[in-house]
Amino acid sequence: MSYKPVAYDPKKKLDKDLQDPNFKKAWEALDDEFSALDALLLARRQAGMTQEQVAAKMGVSQPSLARVEASLGSHRHSPSLEMLRKYAAAVNCKLEIRLIPQHS
Repeated sequence: MSYKPVAYDPKKKLDKDLQDPNFKKAWEALDDEFSALDALLLARRQAGMTQEQVAAKMGVSQPSLARVEASLGSHRHSPSLEMLRKYAAAVNCKLEIRLIPQHS
């Protein structure tokens, strides 16, 4: 028996799934969580730091920090404003929260 991987294109799959109105609504409802996670990960990457290094600067354990980063898509362990402030300081950033008017 030989191994034959199945081609998978996540972008094509997402484009197809987004044609379903229910899926699209659910996907768009997660936009702010994905944006927040992207911002955290980008700041950590730009600081050239690992989770362990950021956690040490924040005074928390690495698993706690991993939960913060993972929570933004799962709605579990939602980070507090204070936790986000500590994260920002650890990666030498300022936390800024903005409300953007929606265009319907």
